[in-house]
Amino acid sequence: MALKMTFIDPRGKAHEVEAPEGWTVLDIGRKNGFDLEGACEGAMACSTCHVIANSDWFHRLPPLQEEEEDMLDLAFDVRATSRLGCQVTMTKELDGLVVTLPSQHFNFARI
Repeated sequence: MALKMTFIDPRGKAHEVEAPEGWTVLDIGRKNGFDLEGACEGAMACSTCHVIANSDWFHRLPPLQEEEEDMLDLAFDVRATSRLGCQVTMTKELDGLVVTLPSQHFNFARI
């Protein structure tokens, strides 16, 4: 049985997609055509894969590390449940995960 997750786009529309176990939210988002740049390719050196976890799911995610917190300081529209998509890997425990995409991303490497 395939795992599922839901991306809520910036307009508020929910999109349920297959979420292969072991894939990151960044990879799943890219595979499904969502605007998650991941400019650093998951090296935690940018914030272009910023997502906002649904509050019901946030406590189930792996703990936020200091390096991720530092990168989130550079993200647009950061919330208390913000995470980097490259740091959240799908597991059976996260089947049904819901994340919202912010309205934009900043890539400071391009500025």
